[in-house]
Amino acid sequence: MHNRNVYLKMKTLEEAKRILLDAFSLSGITGSEMIPVTEALGRVLSEPVYAAISSPNFHAAAMDGAAVDAGDTYGAGESSPKVLLLGQNAWLINTGHAMPENTNAVIMVENIHMIDDNRLEIQSAVFPWQNVRRVGEDIVATELLFARNQNITPYCIGALIAAGVFQVAVWKKPKVFIQPTGSELLDHASANLNDLKPGQVLESNSYMLGKLAESCGATFFRNPVIKDDVDAITRSISDAAKNDDFDILFILGGSSAGSEDFARKVIESLGRIMIHGVTMMPGKPVIAGEILQKPVFGMPGYPVSAIIAFEQLVKPMLCRMLNQTEPETISAEVLPTRKIASRLGMEEFLRVKLGRVRDDVVATPLPRAAGCITSITQADGIIRIPNHVEGLAEGKPAVAHLLKPLNVINHTVVVVGSHDNTLDVLADMARGRHSRVTLSSSHVGSMGGLMAIKKGFCHMAGTHLLNETDGSYNISYIKQYLPGVGLKLIRLVDRDQGFMVQPGNPKKIRGLEDLTRDDIVFINRQRGSGTRILLDFKLKLAGITPDMISGYPNEEFTHMAVAAAVASGTADTGLGIYASARALKLDFIPMITESYDIVIPADFMDTDNIQLLLSIINSGEFKTRVQELGGYHTEKTGDLVWTNR
Repeated sequence: MHNRNVYLKMKTLEEAKRILLDAFSLSGITGSEMIPVTEALGRVLSEPVYAAISSPNFHAAAMDGAAVDAGDTYGAGESSPKVLLLGQNAWLINTGHAMPENTNAVIMVENIHMIDDNRLEIQSAVFPWQNVRRVGEDIVATELLFARNQNITPYCIGALIAAGVFQVAVWKKPKVFIQPTGSELLDHASANLNDLKPGQVLESNSYMLGKLAESCGATFFRNPVIKDDVDAITRSISDAAKNDDFDILFILGGSSAGSEDFARKVIESLGRIMIHGVTMMPGKPVIAGEILQKPVFGMPGYPVSAIIAFEQLVKPMLCRMLNQTEPETISAEVLPTRKIASRLGMEEFLRVKLGRVRDDVVATPLPRAAGCITSITQADGIIRIPNHVEGLAEGKPAVAHLLKPLNVINHTVVVVGSHDNTLDVLADMARGRHSRVTLSSSHVGSMGGLMAIKKGFCHMAGTHLLNETDGSYNISYIKQYLPGVGLKLIRLVDRDQGFMVQPGNPKKIRGLEDLTRDDIVFINRQRGSGTRILLDFKLKLAGITPDMISGYPNEEFTHMAVAAAVASGTADTGLGIYASARALKLDFIPMITESYDIVIPADFMDTDNIQLLLSIINSGEFKTRVQELGGYHTEKTGDLVWTNR
C-alpha cells in the first residue's frame, strides 16, 4: 500500500477551478502572430483592427433605374409628368454601379416610363441621395472595425476584406502536449484487431482530448505511448516543459491510486502538485500541478472521467489563454423518468437521454460507469447533481445542460422497455429517411417499458412478456397494468430465444438442467425483463430454484451484454436472442420462439414521427435487414396485434 496514492485532500470543483485560474497568468501568454484574413476563421484578435478604406468607396446605386440630380425631378406628379433625356439629365444604371458625375439620386425602374430610346417619363420626384449608397455608408476608412479579443466569424471576414484589411494579428493557438502512458496500451494505427490479447487496450484518449483542445481553439501534439516506466515518463514531461512550443502538459493515465500510477510522482519530481482529487463524478482522480510555470494535468484513464476533467478544468484555462469567456451552455428543464440516487459530497455529471413527450422533456439516465464512452456519445444532456444533494426524484423537474440542439430533442422518439437488436435497424433507417428524426432507446426491461407508458415518459415501449397460463404475449400484462389507457400493440418481430454458449459448446450445455451444474456460471437478465420472466417460468416448470444456479443474481440489461459476458468467459451461458449470439460468433441452443411487440399510446399514433416508423416497419427493406441479423421471423411484422381504445 505504501506505493499507492491516497486522496487525502480532495478539492471541490469550484475550489479546483479557482486554484488553477489564480495560479497561472494565462491571458495572452501564447503571443501574437499575423495571418491572412482568409485563414482567420475562429481565431482571436490580439490587436484592434481599423478600416483601410471606406465601404462603399464610391457613391453607388442601391436600385436598378435611372440616376438623376434630384433637383431635376421636382414638380413631377401624376397630373404633371416630367420628361428626362438620357445622357443629359438621366442615366440608366444597375444596382451597385457607380453614380455618374453630378447625380445624387436613383429613380427606381418601376417608376420609369420609357417613351423611346432617348426619353423617359416620371410621375413623382425623388429627394437627394434617395436609393443611393453613399461613400462610407457601411464602413468609414480609419474607423475601428473590431476591438482586440474579438473572435473572428465568417461575417467578420467579409467585413475585413470589404474594409481593405487582408492580414490580422491574432493570438497564437495554445499548444497542448499529450503523453499517453500505460503498458496495456496499443496504438490503433499499428494494432491487429485479430491479435488483441486480454488486458490490451486501444489507446484513444489522447486523440479524443486532443480534438477537445482543438475545439477550444488550441492545437495538440501527441507523443507516442510510453509504458509504465516512471523514468521514461519523467524524461518526456521534463523535455516538454522546457519546450517553449507547449503551453499545457497532459499525462494520460496514472492519476489514480494504483501501484503503477506514476503521474503524481512525475509531477512532484519536476514541479509541484496543486490538486490531487476533485469531488466530482466522473473525474475524481484528476491531478493538476505546475512544472516550470506551466500547467500540467494527470488525466484519468477512464474516458468519461478524462472528458469531464477536461471540460471543467482545462477548457476554462484555454479560454483564458485566448482571452475568451467560456461558451454559455444551453439548458432545459427535464423530468427524470425514475428516482436517481447520488453520493453526498460528490458533484455528479449524470449523462441522460432526452426526448419531448407531450409537454415535457423526459430524461432517462445512461450507464454511470466512467469507462463507458458511449454514455457520452449517446447522451443528449448532462444533469449536474450538486454535492449536497442525495439524488433526483422521479418526475421532479431538474436542469439538464444540452449536448444536442433542442430541435433535435423535440424530434426524438423515446422508446423504453425491452432491448432488441432490431431497434438499432429501425433507428438507422429512420435517420436515413428523415435526418431530423432520432430514435432514443433505453433498455429497462418489458415491465419497465409498460410503467413508462403508464407514467407518460415515452412514445413507445418494447415488450415480450409471457403469460404463463396460456402462452400468449403482452396482452394480459397490458390489461393488468394499463387498464383504460388508449394504445395499440404492434408486432415488431418474432424471435428465437435460447442459451448462448462459447463456440463449440465446450461445457456441453444442452438445456435448463445444466444450469445447476457446479462447473457452470450463468449470466442473467434484470428483473422485469421479458427474458427474465421467461427464464423464471421455465425454471419453475423444471423444479429448479434460483439458489441452485451459480450466477443467477448477476444481471445485464441487454442481450448484447449477455452475449459479451459469454464471449469473454465471464459466464458460461446466458439466455438471449439468436441475433446477439450470432453477432459475437457464439453457439446457440434454441429454447423458444417468442413475440416482441411495441406498445404505442393512441394519441401518438397519428404523429408524423410514429407514422414514419410504422412505414419503415412495414417496408420490405426493414424486414430484409432484420432477417439478415438471424433468428428473426417477420411474417407478422407490422401487424396490429391488439388495440385498447
